[in-house]
Amino acid sequence: MEKKEKQAVWLYPKTKELIIKHMDEANARSQSEFIEEAIKFYSGYLDCTSSNMTDYLGHVLTSIIDGIVKGSEYRINRGLFKLAVESAMQSHIIAALNDVDDETIDDLRGMCIDEVAHINGLINFERAYDYQKGDDDDK
Repeated sequence: MEKKEKQAVWLYPKTKELIIKHMDEANARSQSEFIEEAIKFYSGYLDCTSSNMTDYLGHVLTSIIDGIVKGSEYRINRGLFKLAVESAMQSHIIAALNDVDDETIDDLRGMCIDEVAHINGLINFERAYDYQKGDDDDK
C-alpha cells in the first residue's frame, strides 16, 4: 500500500473555487482527492497519444458507462414508482365502486398474469375492453 505524501501546491483563488464548486460532482471527499483525480485524468488524456492509451480509455469508458447505467436506473425507478402510484389509485377507485368477491379477484389475477406474460407486457386497453364486453377476438 502506497503512503501519501504532503505536497505544496500553489493555486489561484479562482482555481480553488472551481475545485470547491465541482467536488460533489466528482464524488471527491477532499480537495486533495479532487486534485489527485484531476491529475490522473489529465495525465490519461495526455497518454492518449502514447502506448498507455488503453489504460486510460478503459477507465474513462467504464466511468461513462457506469454513469449512463446509473442514470437509466434512476429514470426507470422513478417511472416505475409513478406507475405504481397510478395503479394503486386505480385499484382503490375500482375497489370502492365495485363489489367483487375474492374468488373473482384471484381468477382475474391469474388471467392477467398469463395475459401479460403472453403479450410481453404490452397492455392494450381496447383488447381488455373487447374481452370484458364478450368480443374475444384476438387482434
